[in-house]
Amino acid sequence: MANKENKGDVRKRKKEGEEKTEEKVIDTRRNKEEERKRKEEEDERRQNLEGNDERKEKQRQENGEKQDRKSEKPGRIDGEAQENGGKKEQKVEKRVRKNGEAREKDEDAIKPSRVYGDDEIHPESYWLTRIVFLRFLAFIYLIAFLVAYNQNKQLIGDTGLLPLQLHMQTILNVTNGSWIGSFMAAPSLFWFAEPWEEVNPWLDNIALAGMTLAGGVLVLGSANVFIMFTLWLLYFSLVSVGQMWYAFGWESQLLETGLLAVWSVPLLSLSPLPRSSPPTPVMVWGLRWLIFRIMLGAGLIKLRGDWCWWNLSCMNYHYETQPVPNPVSYYLHQSPDIIHRLETLGNHFIELVLPFLTFLGRELGMVCGVGQILFQIILIISGNLSFLNWLTIVPSLAYFDDRVYSYLFMASTKNRVKEYQRLTRQDSPLVDPGHTRRMVNNAVGTLIAVLSVPVAINLLSSTQMMNTSFEPFRIVNTYGAFGSISKERTEVIFQGTHNRDPKDNSTVWLEYEFKCKPGRVDKQPCLISPYHYRLDWLMWFAAFQTFDQHPWLVHIAGKFLINDEEATSLIEHNPFLGGKPPKFVRAMSYKYTYTHLSNHTKDWYTRKEVGPYLPPVNINTLKLIFRRLKWKTLVDKKQQ
Repeated sequence: MANKENKGDVRKRKKEGEEKTEEKVIDTRRNKEEERKRKEEEDERRQNLEGNDERKEKQRQENGEKQDRKSEKPGRIDGEAQENGGKKEQKVEKRVRKNGEAREKDEDAIKPSRVYGDDEIHPESYWLTRIVFLRFLAFIYLIAFLVAYNQNKQLIGDTGLLPLQLHMQTILNVTNGSWIGSFMAAPSLFWFAEPWEEVNPWLDNIALAGMTLAGGVLVLGSANVFIMFTLWLLYFSLVSVGQMWYAFGWESQLLETGLLAVWSVPLLSLSPLPRSSPPTPVMVWGLRWLIFRIMLGAGLIKLRGDWCWWNLSCMNYHYETQPVPNPVSYYLHQSPDIIHRLETLGNHFIELVLPFLTFLGRELGMVCGVGQILFQIILIISGNLSFLNWLTIVPSLAYFDDRVYSYLFMASTKNRVKEYQRLTRQDSPLVDPGHTRRMVNNAVGTLIAVLSVPVAINLLSSTQMMNTSFEPFRIVNTYGAFGSISKERTEVIFQGTHNRDPKDNSTVWLEYEFKCKPGRVDKQPCLISPYHYRLDWLMWFAAFQTFDQHPWLVHIAGKFLINDEEATSLIEHNPFLGGKPPKFVRAMSYKYTYTHLSNHTKDWYTRKEVGPYLPPVNINTLKLIFRRLKWKTLVDKKQQ
């Protein structure tokens, strides 16, 4: 029996091999036949053109012979007739020359400007573009969920600085307990975690699931609708309840980009090149429309927000006063004034002029794409702006088609793309997405167009709003960055002491050092992009306002009073860790400026004390405040 089965398998494999060979032979014959027909058609057109010229030349000769016969008759020719005959011949010669020129033009018209053979990848298809897009987007998702896993419990967890439970209860109170109203106010999976008494496992599981899915897409270079929608839903759930920790433009930008990815992948297939699901115009033009709005919005908000963008002086301050500088920022700040002015001009060109190349054809579109990507790389090098600039590279990838990306892929992948392109040129049903998918694509394109109307109006408005959504699901958003530039850098520095009298002039205050924000003047600026420390970022904004506008500052001060592990994990150095916690904690404001290279000092900054930011507080001072705000940190804690 085994031998019979083996023989059967051999015959079956042999038959399958013969069928494949036969298919290849048929394809080869078909290609040769098409090439032969194309050559015959060109030869026929050329012969027709040549035949027309021959007939006209023959007619001219016959007319000349008739004229000669007439001239032979005696008494019929005089000087005037000969002159007329010469004029006619000149006219005929002119017509011949014109016909010859016309024929040359017709032959040139037959020849395409660039002929691509079947063994080449043609432009204007986006199979490989989709793979590059999905991998880059998956990388950003992976970083975003990693940040969430490492920091969200400390920020919005059960005992976080802004507990999620209190936030959800506030939304319920505002909407009078309406579940639908509450969900629309903050669409999130966390509504299924009510009463939110233990949300830390939810936060961890959402982040872990997101990292797992994003890692899979990054490795495979492929995904389906369910995977990309799940990634979007998980991150959207965090952004909706993340409060001020997630209140920045790159969160909405990631969600809008992620939703475009949902429409660009097949429903079920996990193949990187799913034959029946070609890349959609919604993906290509949706991404191009996104980068157009991002850059133009950023450019316009600058012109409307700060005069220094007009007098070209903004870059004199930016490197020193941006939220989280890196080491390169220090050196770029030392550049001459003329360089800073040229940087500002270059910024205006990239953001206000270059985006319009999007609509001027393939070649100019690629020029725009190269310019945008290089600009984002410069921003990545010059500062720690979270994953914002990495994310902004993603839509710029849609300016480039398969012909450009083919150099990044193996021969087997390129051969499949060539085959799909050939099938597309033949209008083969094998690469047809189907009626249903085309209807979905049209519906999505229409939805994006409709939702873009208020966004476009906002771009043209003198009261332009940046980083805003006009609907709850953040499908199409407004963007912008650095509408105004700080001219001085102020930092909030937390300090603690064991002294029981904080007003004593001899009191020794020890400083808490954060992971990335400036603190010690000799501490080298960090280099972390695309990773992101949300607490450090918010500390920069807090310095422009007062502590009562940022209640979480009071909360973290209370956590420092008990050497709270969650709070300590968010910073680099707690001077009281491993010993007795401080009796008092306060926050002071300092003005920071870069040192100059000519000083030859090891310090990166000089600083000058501005004054108190948060007055000295202890446990007894904060207990009543914490109880009123329903924070659990100091429950049952006593002043030691």
